[in-house]
Amino acid sequence: MNKIKGVVCVVLGAASYGLLATFVKLANIRGLDTSVLTFFQYLFGFVVLSVAAYFNKIKRTTAATNRKSRSKMKLLLYGTSLGLTSSFYYLSLQYVPVSIAIILLMQAIWMGGVLEIFLEKTKPDSFKIIGSLVVLVGTFLSVDVIDNLHTLSYIGVGYGILASISYTVTLMATNKIATDLPNIIRSQYLVLGGFLVTVLFWNLRIVTHIEFDNLMLYSFGIFLALFGTIIPPILFNMGFPIVGIGIGSILAAIEIPVSIFSANILLGEDIKAIQWLGVFIILVSVVIINYRQINNKSIETINTLRILFLSFFSIKI
Repeated sequence: MNKIKGVVCVVLGAASYGLLATFVKLANIRGLDTSVLTFFQYLFGFVVLSVAAYFNKIKRTTAATNRKSRSKMKLLLYGTSLGLTSSFYYLSLQYVPVSIAIILLMQAIWMGGVLEIFLEKTKPDSFKIIGSLVVLVGTFLSVDVIDNLHTLSYIGVGYGILASISYTVTLMATNKIATDLPNIIRSQYLVLGGFLVTVLFWNLRIVTHIEFDNLMLYSFGIFLALFGTIIPPILFNMGFPIVGIGIGSILAAIEIPVSIFSANILLGEDIKAIQWLGVFIILVSVVIINYRQINNKSIETINTLRILFLSFFSIKI
């Protein structure tokens, strides 16, 4: 039962992230600017996490204040990558379809492996190399490069790649920075860093486009905060310790089909069969990259992959 709980938490957390792009694009269609959407996403998210952290602090004893302060500053610094990820990702949506933007964002799958090699100075793992190459093949098919080569916006692709680089740093920070602090505190300071860099990134554009009497703006802002900066961190912090980083990474890849499926339903974006094939190949690549972590848990792995692939096919249907 505990294992099922972990699987459900990770899948739901990833699915929450998968909804963001479609709703940002819906908000843009309704005339809401990306700058204020990102601003309210992080503002509301930080407020809710701060309230939760306050009550969490009451229940905990205080110790090693100086060490905790240094850890919080690190989280604040690395949280800037979280804000940049959202900003670049949402900007890419103005130039390319959701189905392409999410694929570009998830290049973090192989970028994370490259970053790990440089930071830990380890020898490249053969499975990670193969998996990374498979990701690129899947990306080529998912983006449908052959048919879209002349119409694909290079500005949108550029923003998508920048988002994936920022996302890679964010994932690294989530897994390795200040792990001694409570998860709710870590989430709070990462989101605070994201909020501060969002204000710096968009600056006057926020002031120009903000409409305090626009209830629709608050509705979208609360939705993006809920599914972008509140629910996923909480669910991931609950689920990853149970299922492990290897299986957790595989389950988290469900974000890709969820994002594409929601865009197909709500935005009417046409998804070709070759693009679904590319998505499937990318999901397989995640398994390859994390093979060594899950190899010793073959029964768990088979059951987890069954859940993932059934989820994938049910979404496609």
